[in-house]
Amino acid sequence: MLLIAIPWLLLTSTGDPAKAGLVTLCQALPYVIVQVVVGPLIDRLGARRISVAGDAISAVAMILLAATPGPPLLMVMLCMACVGAADGPAVAAKHTLLPGATEDAGQPIERGTGMATVIERAATSAGPLASGVLVAAFGARTLWAVAVLFAAAALIGVTGQRVAGRSRPARPDGYLRQLRDGAGFLHRDRSLRAIVLMYVVTNFLDQAFLTVLLPVWAHGHGHGVAFVGLLSGVFGACAVFTAAIAAWIGARFPRRTVFLVAIIVAGVTRYVVLAADAPPTVVLLVFAVAGLGSGAACPIVEAVEAERVPDHMRGRVRTLIVAWAWAGIPFGGLAGAAMLTAGLGAALWACAAVYLAAVVHPGFRVSWRR
Repeated sequence: MLLIAIPWLLLTSTGDPAKAGLVTLCQALPYVIVQVVVGPLIDRLGARRISVAGDAISAVAMILLAATPGPPLLMVMLCMACVGAADGPAVAAKHTLLPGATEDAGQPIERGTGMATVIERAATSAGPLASGVLVAAFGARTLWAVAVLFAAAALIGVTGQRVAGRSRPARPDGYLRQLRDGAGFLHRDRSLRAIVLMYVVTNFLDQAFLTVLLPVWAHGHGHGVAFVGLLSGVFGACAVFTAAIAAWIGARFPRRTVFLVAIIVAGVTRYVVLAADAPPTVVLLVFAVAGLGSGAACPIVEAVEAERVPDHMRGRVRTLIVAWAWAGIPFGGLAGAAMLTAGLGAALWACAAVYLAAVVHPGFRVSWRR
């Protein structure tokens, strides 16, 4: 909801798109930076506490914004920076709780990661829609709804069923030593290295695609923003469908085969169909199939991550993976604009080739055994 509400409210109140972009950066940059250093804190204090604290801080920041009529730009920037710095650790902490909760339920890890993917994809599809409706109806008062949701997340963390205690080192090392240990573990594990490299490249390309290449293609072919939104909505809805199937029966299928087929379909096909100047109906169909692939691939990759990281290191390794995965996102839009100097078609074909190499690499470098 914040991705829509804050930029839109700033744009309509100031008429300056640069201010909207600046505030978005204020939220995203702390989100990435804090991930690098907060991992040992999750392992020391426990993921549950960090999750509750992060959601509570975000709720307070939103309350401050909602309760201030016409807040100055500096206040908005500071509050959004607080949200980014608090929300990053909170999200990472929730992910570290997932393997233990799945194990306590006596279920295969694919079921836990599949259900989490279903909920996350559904929420990120519904959030922008709800935000648009609320902003149109209530304006800045929408921020009260965001504050309530953050507070509800903190309350769920406090009152929810506890995950059984996991193994912890009897005498934890110093904070910096734990950071080095997490980075060292990630560097030594060949499977995790391959997954992280894939994240870096594909997220970078997807950012260029979503922010520059896809809008330029749509505009050049006479399509409006509604068609771009339709493509994203169909992609997300289909991803929810196959993630639900993965949660149900995903553990029965060979991971490597499903991953390779699903991830190639999810990523490469979107670039190819635009580069080939396909008609709108074909583009829409390909995006739907790509969404099916995305929903099938994500639970498998997250299951492998969960299995390969020891219980007592999940916080610091998970946050480092997220930090690396987000590392190229701030530069994706700039790269997409630079690619257009060679022409839209050439840029799309080049992205398709690089994307294919990036997703095939972990297919043969990762140990997919359960």
